[in-house]
Amino acid sequence: MRFDNLTLGYNRHPAVHHLRGEIAAGSLLAIVGPNGAGKSTLLKAIAGELRPLQGQVELHGVQRQQIAYLTQLATLDSSFPMVVHDFVAMGLWREIGAFSGLNRAQRRRIDEAIGAVGLAGLESRPIGSLSGGQLQRTLFARVLLQDAPLVLLDEPYGAIDAASVRDLAALIRHWHHEGRTVIAVLHDLEHVLHEYPETLLLAREVVARGDTASVLSDENLRRARQLAEGRGDQGNAPVCHNEQDAE
Repeated sequence: MRFDNLTLGYNRHPAVHHLRGEIAAGSLLAIVGPNGAGKSTLLKAIAGELRPLQGQVELHGVQRQQIAYLTQLATLDSSFPMVVHDFVAMGLWREIGAFSGLNRAQRRRIDEAIGAVGLAGLESRPIGSLSGGQLQRTLFARVLLQDAPLVLLDEPYGAIDAASVRDLAALIRHWHHEGRTVIAVLHDLEHVLHEYPETLLLAREVVARGDTASVLSDENLRRARQLAEGRGDQGNAPVCHNEQDAE
């Protein structure tokens, strides 16, 4: 994947400025930064949900329909009347279409995915009755079914219990060991230090990119905070014309 002079924003007001650089296939990359730094915006652009203001995201060897994109838990309407099995089965929609039934092999894959995230026995439970950690596990099970070479995770550990964080982190490590590219927006810097070998620090522009320990230095974090505090009202920000290299 390559970012070519990528600028992202809303109503022509930039949220990420002139991003350049590459993410190698098989990377395990954390994206961190202050609130409003453009982290989730960058994932939306990679997933094809947001058109760049300038530049482009070049996907090499991966089609957009091969991307598994797990959005923030807060964006999910858990009141929708659906049970765990059917919710997880939605991970197969690109394979089976909207109206096709499930065959025996597909049902077995669904059951295996539910078991892999520790929810065996809860297949008939309404998603609205699940805890935050259980609901996040169902989302990970759905990603498992997609069998995608590129996985995007937007704050995958928000408001969930420590046991779920531990189990889901192990699943992410497994995806990485399988050679998948995993890019995750995260806030817990201690977790990032322990789990992610590579980090991109954003504050609407690239502050640092590279091995995690170096990127998360006190100096870099201080600079990111200063950039975030001095950005002013994002809604009034002009379109940027200064380039920032991510390489």
